[in-house]
Amino acid sequence: QEHEVEKMFTLKPGRLPPADVKNIIFFVRPKLELMDIITDNVLREDRGRSPQRDFHILFVPRRSLLCEQWLKEQGVLGSFIHREQYSLDLIPFDGDLLSMESESAFKECYLESDQTSLYHAAKGLMTLQALYGTIPQIFGKGDCARHVANMMIRMKREFPGSQNSIFPVFDTLLLLDRNVDLLTPLATQLTYEGLIDEIYGIQNTYVKLPPEKFAPKKQGEGGGKDLPTEPKKLQLNSAEELYAEIRDKNFNAVGSVLSKKAKIISAAFEERHHAKTVGEIKQFVSQLPHMQAARSSLANHTSIAELIKDITTSEDFFDNLTVEQEFMSGIDTDKVNNYIEDCIAQKHPLIKILRLVCLQSVCNSGLKQKVLDHYKREILQTYGYEHILTLNNLEKAGLLKPQTGGRNNYPTIRKTLRLWMDDVNEQNPNDISYVYSGYAPLSVRLAQLLARPGWRSIEEVLKMLPGPHFEERQQLPTGLQKKRQQGENRVTLVFFLGGVTYAEIAALRFLSQMEDGGTEYIIATTKLINGTTWIKSLMEKLEPAPF
Repeated sequence: QEHEVEKMFTLKPGRLPPADVKNIIFFVRPKLELMDIITDNVLREDRGRSPQRDFHILFVPRRSLLCEQWLKEQGVLGSFIHREQYSLDLIPFDGDLLSMESESAFKECYLESDQTSLYHAAKGLMTLQALYGTIPQIFGKGDCARHVANMMIRMKREFPGSQNSIFPVFDTLLLLDRNVDLLTPLATQLTYEGLIDEIYGIQNTYVKLPPEKFAPKKQGEGGGKDLPTEPKKLQLNSAEELYAEIRDKNFNAVGSVLSKKAKIISAAFEERHHAKTVGEIKQFVSQLPHMQAARSSLANHTSIAELIKDITTSEDFFDNLTVEQEFMSGIDTDKVNNYIEDCIAQKHPLIKILRLVCLQSVCNSGLKQKVLDHYKREILQTYGYEHILTLNNLEKAGLLKPQTGGRNNYPTIRKTLRLWMDDVNEQNPNDISYVYSGYAPLSVRLAQLLARPGWRSIEEVLKMLPGPHFEERQQLPTGLQKKRQQGENRVTLVFFLGGVTYAEIAALRFLSQMEDGGTEYIIATTKLINGTTWIKSLMEKLEPAPF
């Protein structure tokens, strides 16, 4: 408003909403389907009205010739007075989290060999270095990581003026390809935030929840007449004290925190009876807003925890989790699984089936041809042959593939990297495996081992994982080299190319908080994902022929 912006609307087909303005600016990603909506908006604009409204278009993060050509063919390109780009590469989601929010990055890189999103990642990292100093050490694993590092080195060479004299904030950059660790996103996340995302989906830090649990309870009436029907929309980030405390805990440890908080808050409200003097009353009143915020925050999270508990205590959730954990600990990964067969027979959601089958394939370094063919046949016969393209995509991405070379490397990787821990302490964890109740995310284990004792200790395993691993050093101007003080933490930026889950973020935050860790992690990614949104991005809809 202070910049004289009247209103903001989301883009949708049809006429533009009425507003008494001269200029209309479209902020869009360069995608053709959005161009159609804009064309529709512009063509329906009432030309007879006065004053006439001017149109402008801003592409985020880059202009696209293809889109402009498309608008030209539709005959509306001339209507735009300004056609510009707004380079928004990395968007801060939280104090330690940046995302490019490019949902198609994984598919583009691994299926379509389109490296545009990697260019944006490199660009974003260059911007970050311009603001926070050159990052002296770059480590990476995977083909995409290699590309990004090469682009960064090249950009630095091509803009010699980009040498800045800012004292570096980051000591290390770790670039990780998503396909180095295909397993982690497929498993069900078991942290509080991870489960909210698995069950309800967190979109840009907002979650929409079923409203029944949030209806204010009125005394004396049987409720139910005027239950809200709109989903309850809540913002989730660490600005909310309680959420910051419980978001990364294993869900089984959340209940006790909530009940403790409830006691503290009711005790604080009881204080008012003891306030006798004006000073004491004044002090109580000054704390009221904070206490009330804490109380409503507690009420919200208690409701969310109840909603999640209804699901996590269900038989189906338990069965599904049991199968996942068997696969991850290496039990029966090489034969057709009964539970998966039953789920297909009962026509459970296809994505659930695909997640389990892919998980089995990844935990077995690919499935025997006979097992793979059996699953594919069952899936196509139950869910329809139009999904054959989806299965093909999953195979291309390395998620659901035949075992080549007849060797299963996963047990070696699992043992060397300690990916499965039998005795997990969910309440007071001592290892990152608490985020999946037993399985330690491979990606985060790699980050942990890089910090101490270094990747040389795991050369053999690194060779089994896809893509090259490398190290680059960037020269710092003299006088900017860090002399580390006693007890000062190193700062590592971990960039996940192809998406990251909330459970991995929780595991990295756990490493940052470890007493003797010595490393603080900042996380960047192309997109925040979970198994469902990730598989969905790889699914192809075959439209039936119109005859």
